[in-house]
Amino acid sequence: MTPLIEVDDVPADAKLPTSHGEFRIRVFHDEESGLDHVALTLGEMSGPDPVLVRIHSECLTGDALGSLRCDCGPQLDSALDAISKQGWGCLIYLRQEGRGIGLHAKIQAYNLQDQGVDTLDANVMLGHPADARDYRIAADMLLAVGITDVNLLTNNPDKVEQLRNHGIAVSDRNSLVVGVGDENRGYLSTKAERMGHQIEDSDLE
Repeated sequence: MTPLIEVDDVPADAKLPTSHGEFRIRVFHDEESGLDHVALTLGEMSGPDPVLVRIHSECLTGDALGSLRCDCGPQLDSALDAISKQGWGCLIYLRQEGRGIGLHAKIQAYNLQDQGVDTLDANVMLGHPADARDYRIAADMLLAVGITDVNLLTNNPDKVEQLRNHGIAVSDRNSLVVGVGDENRGYLSTKAERMGHQIEDSDLE
């Protein structure tokens, strides 16, 4: 008879077969926020080249429900596809819904956007920062899985700066502009024009 495994002895670390290939999933608990975050890795995280990395913030409406108001779902799918095609890489999935303000406030911000307020001003009108995300935990997770040098899939210069400030070398950055449509073109324009995201006008045509 196989002995029972005590629950506390079982790591939150397992294989995760996906449509993009078989990844390894590891869960990291942030004591400060009380949230669990995920690292998905494919292949070995050591090598002469920077690791292809996407740091993706949770978006229930885009990732799970297929919302067209943002580009989050297509970005998640595209990043996993890029990692799969390269054969190795890492996706960090952070529980930072609504650029860190939470799901309830995010939907309140949507309500204001329905009235004509842009995505940045909506957050501020609700008493939140335009972007409240903190990438310290992402840096800690990357280091924990053996990653110190990355080729980052992002349009967000703040993400690059924060990672560098927390000890991660960002040797290269690649834009990830996907899922552009009539429902989110204004949202993406605001991110480019007012938040410094590296999105070209030609990307939004």
